[in-house]
Amino acid sequence: MTTSGYATRRFEVAFGSEVLCAGQEQGVPCMLPKAAQLLCLTAVRVSLQDLRKVSFRGLRTIELLRTPQSNTTADGAGALMDVVTTTTSSGNGNQTCTPETELLPGETEVREGKAAICFPSANEVFYNPVQEFNRDLTCAVITEYARERLAQRGVRIVVPGEKERVVVCLSEDNESSETQKTTEQQQQGKEGENETEKGGDKKEEEESFVTASVGERCEKGLRVLEGLAASGLRSVRFALEVPGLLNVTANDFSAKAAALIARNVRHNGVAHLVQASQRDASMVMYEARGKKERFDVIDLDPYGSPSSFLDAAVQAVGEGGLLCITCTDMAVMAGNSGETCYSKYGSVSIKARFCHEMALRVILHSLDQRANVYQRYIEPLLSASVDFYIRVFVRVRTGQATVKNSASKQALVYNCVGCGAFHLQRMGKRMSHGKNMKYSAAIGPPVGTSCEHCGQRHQLGGPIWADPIHDIEFVQKVLSAVSTNPSRFGTSKRIEGMLSMMTEELPDVPLYYALDHLCSTVHCNTPAMLQFRSALLHAGYRVSMSHASRNGLKTDAPPGVIWDLLRCWEKANPVKRERLSETSPAFRILSTEPTLQACFDVREDANPQSRKRHLVRFQENPQANWGPKARAKDRWATHSTHGGISSELEDKRKLCQNKRKNQVTDASQLKNFPCKRFRKGTCTHGDKCCYSHESASDEADKME
Repeated sequence: MTTSGYATRRFEVAFGSEVLCAGQEQGVPCMLPKAAQLLCLTAVRVSLQDLRKVSFRGLRTIELLRTPQSNTTADGAGALMDVVTTTTSSGNGNQTCTPETELLPGETEVREGKAAICFPSANEVFYNPVQEFNRDLTCAVITEYARERLAQRGVRIVVPGEKERVVVCLSEDNESSETQKTTEQQQQGKEGENETEKGGDKKEEEESFVTASVGERCEKGLRVLEGLAASGLRSVRFALEVPGLLNVTANDFSAKAAALIARNVRHNGVAHLVQASQRDASMVMYEARGKKERFDVIDLDPYGSPSSFLDAAVQAVGEGGLLCITCTDMAVMAGNSGETCYSKYGSVSIKARFCHEMALRVILHSLDQRANVYQRYIEPLLSASVDFYIRVFVRVRTGQATVKNSASKQALVYNCVGCGAFHLQRMGKRMSHGKNMKYSAAIGPPVGTSCEHCGQRHQLGGPIWADPIHDIEFVQKVLSAVSTNPSRFGTSKRIEGMLSMMTEELPDVPLYYALDHLCSTVHCNTPAMLQFRSALLHAGYRVSMSHASRNGLKTDAPPGVIWDLLRCWEKANPVKRERLSETSPAFRILSTEPTLQACFDVREDANPQSRKRHLVRFQENPQANWGPKARAKDRWATHSTHGGISSELEDKRKLCQNKRKNQVTDASQLKNFPCKRFRKGTCTHGDKCCYSHESASDEADKME
């Protein structure tokens, strides 16, 4: 139905600060899917010419559709944004939106942090409550990154509940404290003399700084992109919990997800900060490669591998910008499919006990390799292996001279399949000659044709990132902010425990050994972790634990020293060597006499501070089925290529569920089950068939 060139009975849908149209008209297809049509709020009259500017997928292209001024109705229906949202002005002139509180039929509200997210009852948009830790850690990291970055722009951020940081020096005796007080008084006296001279400068500096608070738009703030936003929960939390933001772009390729993002943005009153988008994440980043269009922070948390987005991400992030990458395809990165890992990340993963840290180094290698193509390089700030996924935070910089160092930061891994000993082979070599740097090819291999300890072969993995995976100074800043403001996040205790372990790790020692695996190799009892750590310290080597494994040991001791310590332990706790095969790794290792005498007396410095303070380091699963969730389904999809599961496949899964738990042992009970061959017309047993030959109509008559 059209009147004077205008389409009537159209419904406007608020989409951040932009408006789209939905509805059906003769000759004009429906612009939005059913999920988005639930957001319709009011009827307007829109030009057909403007209506055709929207693509068939509706949310794919986002353009503001203006209603002609002459068609504004008397009741104000032509005022687009005034009908949808009401705005209030804050004290500093920023516009904030009044949140909506009503839920649509079939929706549930999920609260996390300061955000309240509306979710449909069906699994049409992906959400996993397990990754609350991931989102909390990301908010904490971006806050500290914003603190550093915006300080250079003259902006000071204010975090709710955070007090001013004070550096406290704890002295052991009273004399040192008194001398400290006197020196402080002397310094204050000297500063008092120059206070009049510097008073004007301090006032000018204070006036030059701009304060940025949570939920307010900062004109000098960060531009953030969440490429795969799903429900928009992460972006909404950024707007509500991270200060110093200019804008947040919440993008998702799914039309249902984009419509849900728009609703959640309005529901939380952050439309002045968060803009919803429904486009291919790679195209969004490729179009932002210009220096003035680049994002300060890019967050990618895909369902599976992020490999297809990495090339665009390293180009779209600004100079010194922050990349936040999540990988959930741990089966590939942990060695189950090395060839697939190479095709995605340019590195071969291997099955080993250090697979979780190796996965972190594989993704860092892939990021650095792709950044090197554009004369850029990465600086890892924080890398975490958590539950069933890994998460890395890296800073991206540009520098042709520094890119030349990347070859010497990568390494191949030689891992013995018998005893688990490993060696690293750097891909390149660099030497400094005064102000100049000389580069050359690396010398190798570091191992022979077989393992010198057990005689087994080596498997080759990598290349991987061999430099430090954490910036200890940055990690300590995040740790300090979280520990002094524990009420800010729901998982603060776990964040504090994990970051504390990261600060205790040896930064220059890649990968780790697993103590239980070492002992199982020689078939001996496992010593206490403190005893074995103390033995390494007594031998003159460094040792630390790993946040990626409960039984992990990072040490600069060579494999020969580790096996010598276990030989000494085996002498005190002997094994039955007559049961060992002469070709087994245990027999060959224990047949060699140790070259050093181990001391297993417990040392005080062998117990890390995180363990002494009983921090939450390796959290137990709080509930059943704690792990990855199913991919979001599409109720209207007819096959799996739409990103969902067909109804036929879903019915088949329900039919086969618990099929093996209650198996039929009595043959007489088989008559309760239909004969599949009878349905197909191929059963030749007739009445002697042990299965039922009754049709579906006969079964229905029996039920009546």
